Amino acid sequence: MILEFNGLGKRFEEAQSPAHVALRGIEIRVDSQEFVAFVGASGCGKSTLLRIVCGLERPSEGSVQLDRRPVSGPTPDVAMVFQDPRLMPWLNVRENIRLALLKLPRYEQDARIDAALAKVGLAEFAAALPRHLSGGMAQRAALARALVRRPAILLLDEPFAALDSFMRMKLQDHLGELWRHEKFTALFVTHDAEEAVILSDRVVVMRSRPGRIDREIAIDLPRPRIRTSPEVQALKEEIIGALHLS
Repeated sequence: MILEFNGLGKRFEEAQSPAHVALRGIEIRVDSQEFVAFVGASGCGKSTLLRIVCGLERPSEGSVQLDRRPVSGPTPDVAMVFQDPRLMPWLNVRENIRLALLKLPRYEQDARIDAALAKVGLAEFAAALPRHLSGGMAQRAALARALVRRPAILLLDEPFAALDSFMRMKLQDHLGELWRHEKFTALFVTHDAEEAVILSDRVVVMRSRPGRIDREIAIDLPRPRIRTSPEVQALKEEIIGALHLS
């Protein structure tokens, strides 16, 4: 499924205040099964961009199109993972994942949930409540809830930002394996230049006031990628340099 941004802009109108222009003139195409990372300073519109793609916000100008069909609201083709896992505290892991499947027959729900739990390594914790999960486990549960719908496009808004460095690297590797196996398109927002290099095919550097695309950096390295390799470190420094100039 091809995702296209055509002159996308977003303004937030506030009473008795000038309008805040969050995004202006976004032009980019994301091909099917591509992994694209978006980096930039806080307030440059990265999260707003994802919210428009998943139908939670409407653009003020321009459009987002999925296979040439304008996005006008939430669609089963698109799922989103937030920085906060957003699990219902009174439901166990299995029932939290079930929330994404309520329109399906019960037997199909159960089959999909079992498969999703196995993919994220939480089969043994299906009956656990969120308060009994570590931060990494809770985020894996949120990832399973998003993937269980089998979306063509997965949006990830800084999903590992709140985790310690060891768990963040572990989940980066796990997400990369899921992407290679499940073959979804991924749009990934991060402030971590190394994370962007490890995971993505392309890094989009954004500028703020208003939010816009500054440049794109291709990550033409074989997978899996070695964090300490000179090639990864060189691309990391290139991204950091671009962020300082943006």
